[in-house]
Amino acid sequence: MKNDKLLLAYYGDDFTGSTDALEFLTLAGVKTVLFLRKPEQKDLDRFPGIQAIGLAGKSRSMSPLEMEVELFPAFENLKSFAPNHFHYKVCSTFDSAPHVGNIGKAIKIGIEVFNQKTVLVSPSAPHLGRFCVFGNLFARMGTIGNGEIYRIDRHPSMSKHPVTPALEGDLTLHLAKQTEKSINLVNLTTIEKGTSAVLEAVESNNAEILFFDGFNLEHLKTIGSVFNQLATDKTLFSVGSSGIEMALGLNWKNEKIIGNEIEFESPGEVSPILVLSGSCSPVTSGQIEYALENGFLEIPLESKAVDIQNQDEIIKNTVVQIVQNFNQGKSTILHTSTGPNDPRIAETELFFKSKRITENEIQKQCSSIYGSVLGQITNEVLKAVPLKRILFAGGDTSSYAASELDILALEMIAPIAPGAPLCKAVSDNEWVNGIEMNFKGGQVGTADYFIKVLKGEKL
Repeated sequence: MKNDKLLLAYYGDDFTGSTDALEFLTLAGVKTVLFLRKPEQKDLDRFPGIQAIGLAGKSRSMSPLEMEVELFPAFENLKSFAPNHFHYKVCSTFDSAPHVGNIGKAIKIGIEVFNQKTVLVSPSAPHLGRFCVFGNLFARMGTIGNGEIYRIDRHPSMSKHPVTPALEGDLTLHLAKQTEKSINLVNLTTIEKGTSAVLEAVESNNAEILFFDGFNLEHLKTIGSVFNQLATDKTLFSVGSSGIEMALGLNWKNEKIIGNEIEFESPGEVSPILVLSGSCSPVTSGQIEYALENGFLEIPLESKAVDIQNQDEIIKNTVVQIVQNFNQGKSTILHTSTGPNDPRIAETELFFKSKRITENEIQKQCSSIYGSVLGQITNEVLKAVPLKRILFAGGDTSSYAASELDILALEMIAPIAPGAPLCKAVSDNEWVNGIEMNFKGGQVGTADYFIKVLKGEKL
């Protein structure tokens, strides 16, 4: 670094997305720490040479009112460290809706906190198979391999997402449903002309929100150059996927602000492991099936766990079963569903409807309650047995599950799959400190993903 100023601070709207950004910064050679609660200067001082920080949040599963309560103090906290950039990190599939995870609300708060006339939005992440072309988002099925690419509103999984189904491919129209602020786009034809042309487009723009197309790494290089040139006088507030971290990293390296990329040794096999899955994704469903065929055991979490009257007994019995499996050397998958057609989904919805909870509120309650139960079970298991590695699957539930473990921060220790690194937990609780953790979104990974995490192998 040229000075001791933080290059970047970011807030991740869920835990899996937060580790995604952590990975791309770390791999770029930026010493990054992801905090799980608002950090103080003394917390940063525990990590000498720190260059970037993240704060893992759960605003993706919050209502707009809850987001106000969460994001104002979180943004102010990260702003206090005076980073060059502040990034509100969202999922690369732009998961959001007016009633939950409202990105427009986050932008409104960011404009107030950072006193910024125009917010820059860059959703593309070509390294994850996410492409923005003339405002339309396209996504590969999964984040690795040769999966089919779909416009987001025709994506077999994201168009049927249980909380925020993608109903519109044009992100400018999608976001317009979440905000009254004016929106404009720097499209692919301008991005192709390079940094100077994009800077001219930014300069002539009068809209309060400005999207950027992106299709490949050259486009990210241009975006990174533009963003860095706009961050000379004060912290620049931007919104988007981990493509922003990659874009900035490419420019920092070109400008010799950072050095070479980091290489990691394989962490090796750790068996048994615990998998906590709150995902309804067909990708995760296939991973569960493959793991069960290859020696893993499963514990289906009963749908009645959403009723507080049943939780103590379910938590106690589940902990006993996981500990028994561990003592027999068996890796265990504790899951809330095995795909979008699992009957427990309908049973859970029926329970909430009987309590007169609205359709919009049901999905948010599912994430919060199931995630909390998964986290409480994990905490008790860690007290009972020396578990070394945990895999969290599902962005919404993992945020709440990890919150139960009193983790101060995460540091990346090895890549597993793009956007889902293996991390080490830093905690004052001895049974949590040093535990290796992997957070993956529902769409992440190949069928053998759980096996790869068990063996500590990169996909």
